[in-house]
Amino acid sequence: MAEKVHRKNTVLTLVIIAVFSLSGCGLWTHIANLWEKPDRTRGTPEQLYQRGYDAYQNGWYKRSIEYFQRVRDEYPLSKLAILAELGIADSHFSDEDYGEAELAYNDFINLHPTNENMPYAIYQLGMCHYKQMYSIDRDQTETSKAQKEFERLIARFPNSKFSLMAEKTLRECKKNLAEHEFYVGYFYFKKKQYKSAIKRFELIAKDYANLGLDYKVSYFMSETKKRIAEEEARKAELKSSK
Repeated sequence: MAEKVHRKNTVLTLVIIAVFSLSGCGLWTHIANLWEKPDRTRGTPEQLYQRGYDAYQNGWYKRSIEYFQRVRDEYPLSKLAILAELGIADSHFSDEDYGEAELAYNDFINLHPTNENMPYAIYQLGMCHYKQMYSIDRDQTETSKAQKEFERLIARFPNSKFSLMAEKTLRECKKNLAEHEFYVGYFYFKKKQYKSAIKRFELIAKDYANLGLDYKVSYFMSETKKRIAEEEARKAELKSSK
């Protein structure tokens, strides 16, 4: 009898192991999703905000967004409603959904122009663009947008700690833009399109000094002007010989 029970238990154990093996990560993902399912019960703004905060701290960003949205929508007059708007933006940002984060930070800036968290919102808006910057051989639209936001922050709130943080990032944006201009200028230089090249080099010298490109820009400006002068001399010589 004991032997039969032992065999039954062994078979049951093997079946359980087989189920978990076949389901793999999918089962645990399903369990995690159930655990992260938002609590739909009505709560106070403090309770909902705390749930959103806890979800954010655990990396459950979509869940935190839902809680913060409930604070904003169900308790629009609560002092936590404004913080919840930032929570929504921060959750999108941490989830690397920079497009949605940009919209949320912009909404906050436009709706609450005198709020004490304005410097933070502008800084984060700049970081949304900064996080989407491409390498120097590609389009630099996001870099320019990041530069614009960081410069706006520093101009409006020069004493803010976020302005101090933005200064370093702004320098990186400017260097990226300068390197892009040099990349294009050097391309024209190699193609012997010297007039197009010199415009790029002169732009760098004017707008992006002291970023580590001064020496090579100075060299290529001098060399490009020299070659432009040589081309014009040859054209003048050919014209006079006719």
